[in-house]
Amino acid sequence: MTGNNLTRAEAAERAALLSVGSYTVEWDLTTGDTEFASTTLVTFACTEPGASTFIELIAASVSAIELNGQSLDPASIIDDGRVRLDGLLADNELRVVARCPYSRTGEGLHRFVDPVDKEPYVYSQFEPADAKRAYAVFDQPDLKATFAFAVTAPSHWEVVSNEPAGAAEPVAPGVSRWAFGTTPRMSPYITVVVGGPYHVVRDSWERPGGGSIPLGVYCRASLGEYLDPDEILEITKQGFTFFEEQFARPYPFTKYDQLFVPEFNAGAMENAGAVTFLEDYVFRSKVTQAARDARANTILHEMAHMWFGDLVTMQWWDDLWLNESFAEFMAYHAAANATRFTDAWTGFATSRKAWGYRQDQLPSTHPIAADAPDLEAAKANFDGITYAKGASVLKQLVAWVGLDHFLAGVRTYFDKHAWGNTRLVDLLTELETTSGRDLAEWSKEWLQTAGCNTLRPSFLLADDGTYSSFLVEQEAPDDYPTLRSHRIAIGMYDRTDAGLVRRSRFEIDVVGPVTEVPDLVGQRQPDLLLLNDDDLTFAKVRLDERSLATLTGSVGELAESLPRALCWSAAWDMTRDAEMRARDFVQLVAGGVGSESDIVTIQSVLRQAQAAVDLYVAPGHRDEAKATFAAAMHELVLSAEPGSDHQLAFVRTFSSLAAAPVQLDLLQGLLDGSAEVPGLAVDTELRWAFLRRLVSAGRLGDEAIEAELDRDSTASGEWHAATVRAGRPTAEAKAQAWAEVVDSDDLPNAMQTATIAGILDPWNRDLLRPYIDRYFASVGPVWASRSPEMASNIVVGLYPALFVEPEVVAKTDAYLADEKPVAALARLLAEGRD
Repeated sequence: MTGNNLTRAEAAERAALLSVGSYTVEWDLTTGDTEFASTTLVTFACTEPGASTFIELIAASVSAIELNGQSLDPASIIDDGRVRLDGLLADNELRVVARCPYSRTGEGLHRFVDPVDKEPYVYSQFEPADAKRAYAVFDQPDLKATFAFAVTAPSHWEVVSNEPAGAAEPVAPGVSRWAFGTTPRMSPYITVVVGGPYHVVRDSWERPGGGSIPLGVYCRASLGEYLDPDEILEITKQGFTFFEEQFARPYPFTKYDQLFVPEFNAGAMENAGAVTFLEDYVFRSKVTQAARDARANTILHEMAHMWFGDLVTMQWWDDLWLNESFAEFMAYHAAANATRFTDAWTGFATSRKAWGYRQDQLPSTHPIAADAPDLEAAKANFDGITYAKGASVLKQLVAWVGLDHFLAGVRTYFDKHAWGNTRLVDLLTELETTSGRDLAEWSKEWLQTAGCNTLRPSFLLADDGTYSSFLVEQEAPDDYPTLRSHRIAIGMYDRTDAGLVRRSRFEIDVVGPVTEVPDLVGQRQPDLLLLNDDDLTFAKVRLDERSLATLTGSVGELAESLPRALCWSAAWDMTRDAEMRARDFVQLVAGGVGSESDIVTIQSVLRQAQAAVDLYVAPGHRDEAKATFAAAMHELVLSAEPGSDHQLAFVRTFSSLAAAPVQLDLLQGLLDGSAEVPGLAVDTELRWAFLRRLVSAGRLGDEAIEAELDRDSTASGEWHAATVRAGRPTAEAKAQAWAEVVDSDDLPNAMQTATIAGILDPWNRDLLRPYIDRYFASVGPVWASRSPEMASNIVVGLYPALFVEPEVVAKTDAYLADEKPVAALARLLAEGRD
């Protein structure tokens, strides 16, 4: 894999040797379409005069390097992205003049040209260590410094960095220079530059106690008509008010810009004072409330990082969870308590937490406080354990120590370590002080071990239908045998005229393999017994036979959204663990999702049912299960409230399942206007969804694809068209798409991702079988020659996961044994195998 891979040991050695003072960086973005000019002046001290070290830089060319006034020969001191620096003084000044390549992979300084107005847009993405792709830098989180950036760019651009800029100064016809204020001390990975003719909406947040923070919301000019700044700014202001009160510490930066940028690889990035977002959060078509919920969560997640991550930063990537788990927990906490998304924890339980459970059961599972010996390992740990399991465990910790004690500890943590770097022990020390609890054992159980526990009810009934004994059994997988201490609630729900209503709730500590619950002895058995009610802990739960029957027939009768979400999650976990047939889960969803009211839960269980059909149902029953599911979705599309979120969620799922002639006829009629469903607006995104299935089914072809692209001649349209082309049901189409992704390195990141999505079409498995062997022949060269992001997209996206059969397992095992790939590649292959 291309790119410098810094190790933890190297970073520790360099941090002990150096103290970085300041960076002054000049970027000229007017030097051409492929490269930009970068000049860095960095000052740093050395504890051992005469010692040697290195600074990172990935450049197309380097024209000058001066260390303490002495010119150095770039050719003799640069190797694999490292610039060797010998004979250091106690105080040093380094100047590096270079030309760096623009990225098309979303790493470094990414450049994109909008097909609508032909205008270029650039933005940086530097986490975990890609600042070196834009300037010379000691690229590790614990070598903090101040940064003063200046950018030369076309005068009609908006140019944004961490700090505000003064007025742009004209330097040539049509060209200006922006000089930004000096930042506080911070890590290189949260520095940022964004430029282009962005559409911008400006506002400010007025502090309740006085003072204000300037706000900006940006997107490409061609997306300006779709931007809904009012909702974005409302959530932003609610978040600022909530976090400043919770943390008892003012927002630590000067202004707050939020920029929706093209071809972004992640959901968002917490650059200090200038957060970049995936521009899919600018909704071109109607979306459900679930999409707005997800956007609100992302906004609040990145805002929480301004304190936890940007103000106080982990020392090394082992403690990445300190950043991400905390931001994840606080985002849901803020959404539930400070915004209109009061059911945020329901979405967390069904969607985000499911990601954590899945990740924790893969062979690559790791402790929340992970081992990250180098950057490749660190990048692999941006996963469901670091985010979702970590946030779940923090929720458990809050239940364990109490919210007030938790927040008091966090406030002291901020006070002690502001603008510095920390390790896990620094946070736990403060939480122990405020709560009075010894967290050493808790940390060992929850943060330093891997694997997911299962909680199962075990009971006997007396003749009168009451419990004569009740136990909670805790299990752990053989490879990860830790039995943890869980704080859980047990809910007892009865059928009433008002639906399934919670009769009583008992909160207990579950410790060890068996925990007796004497409070339940003598209680009448409920229709539904729910372990981990209110979702306090991170554990899979099982439903007893009566509760599962109640769920199957009456899940929609639960009045509250969170217990319904937990029941759906329990059924999904039982399916993945082969305690419930995949066909039965699909039938449960088909029969019960229509009565579910929470749209986040609906969309989560629909995705799970599709996964069950494509991956878990035995091949001999797959067509029957798929037909059952499609028929149910067809009926729900027609019977849902016109124009509702439910209708939109059902039609999206239906569009990917349609196979019977009457179902494909409906899709084609909706596309060409000859049919309609009351209340359903067939907008741009739905048109592409319908076309994708119709092309995959052989109903439509190239002419229809080109016609749709003419209707939607935007970047999104081009990406959709690439997906649809790759899904054409011909050997020639698969070969063309494969060559574009694997045999060539010309596709930018978004186009690569879109094409991969179309190749692995579950409707055309036979066309993909020849690519099983081609996959294993290609992954090694791909990993060696592509950037980290692009290589991972191919390795994960093209793994032959649709072929759930011994041959693929054997080929994966053989590759791992014979080729002995590097750890990061081996991890991705093992996850695919699993």
